[in-house]
Amino acid sequence: MTQAIPTSTSTSTAATFTALKCKECGAEYEPKAMHVCEFCFGPLEVTYDYSALARTVTRRSIEAGPKSIWRYRSFLPVASETPIDVGTGMTPLLKANRLARRLGLKQLFIKNDAVNMPTLSFKDRVVSVALTRARELGFTTVSCASTGNLANSTAAIAAHAGLDCCVFIPSDLEAGKILGTLIYGPTVMAVQGNYDQVNRLCSEVANTHGWGFVNINLRPYYSEGSKTLGYEVIEQLGWQLPDHIVAPLASGSLFTKIYKGFQEFTQVGLVEGKSVRFSGAQADGCSPIAQAFKEGRDFINPVKPSTIAKSIAIGNPADGVYAVDIARKTNGNIESVTDQEIIDGIKLLAETEGIFTETAGGTTIAVLKKLVEAGKIDPDETTVAYITGNGLKTQEAVQGYIGEPLTIEPKLDSFERALERSRTLDRLEWQQVLV
Repeated sequence: MTQAIPTSTSTSTAATFTALKCKECGAEYEPKAMHVCEFCFGPLEVTYDYSALARTVTRRSIEAGPKSIWRYRSFLPVASETPIDVGTGMTPLLKANRLARRLGLKQLFIKNDAVNMPTLSFKDRVVSVALTRARELGFTTVSCASTGNLANSTAAIAAHAGLDCCVFIPSDLEAGKILGTLIYGPTVMAVQGNYDQVNRLCSEVANTHGWGFVNINLRPYYSEGSKTLGYEVIEQLGWQLPDHIVAPLASGSLFTKIYKGFQEFTQVGLVEGKSVRFSGAQADGCSPIAQAFKEGRDFINPVKPSTIAKSIAIGNPADGVYAVDIARKTNGNIESVTDQEIIDGIKLLAETEGIFTETAGGTTIAVLKKLVEAGKIDPDETTVAYITGNGLKTQEAVQGYIGEPLTIEPKLDSFERALERSRTLDRLEWQQVLV
């Protein structure tokens, strides 16, 4: 799979992205395969010609586009007129009435990427963009460092695009996520270490083998895919911004890109601007961003992850400081919750709205509940909670916490006895809740 590092870039008159720009010192670079500033080592971000976008993109032109993230192609860093489209995006924005009543809210929506295509997580968005750009840059082998969902998505979309694929994961990942990667036939490297150790190894591999790592040398393009979670919410709310969003925090990239998506649509006149509060969710066992927020710091102290929420267990988050800044300047919050609260959050969302989410989603719902109880979410606000992955991938997290089926004989009286036992147990559980 070893290949030379591509040097050419594909261009098109349809492309509206113009350069890579350092978020720290402002230095600009050609839009090629790089992610760190050569002067100050700050992260690079894609820039666009917003004047051209304001002249050419309208609500109507977007609505006439494909039912996928590619209806927003003009706002994404690809030059191709034929991006890799596997039906990713346009996932449901569910008005969560039952959950809202349980929490005491009036306008609560769930953005449900637990049903995103093709691998049931928001990572399909970022990978679709990254692999399209990888193909434009001439890569034939793609890779990633992953806590599970990204490996699933990279393997699946690489298979669809006919690209060679080798992914790196911590060796202790949930079985569903390992199986959900192997099925697509990539080379899978299970590293005996946590995600941060996996990521360091991948940086070395990227430098020596010249592969396209979606979250390393292709990271500026990859991260832009998360903006579509902002665009879709605006469109699905009838071309309006919400008042408050709650989203999980791993590296912090998703959080910052939803914010960028809101800003972009406002800047080009697609939506009327207003203040949107941004709140983030982490697990107590890996909460470096939440700790920095609570302590008023503008830097992140790395931690060693220890939580069931493995998909967001990044101890040294690359975009953590930017997430903290957004939460502060929007009057939002960043909170963390225990593993038990995460399990309770998974159950609460399932029981009220029929959505089975993985541990990252359980973290988001648990933090949503915590913020409401602390009076940090106005009941009248239009609040959107982002659910980023499917619970079928992390079944181990809730095993032993959700009961067992009632085994009966194929006889009516056996059924009746079991039904009465079930009702008795339900009454006892409610009594405990009331107490």
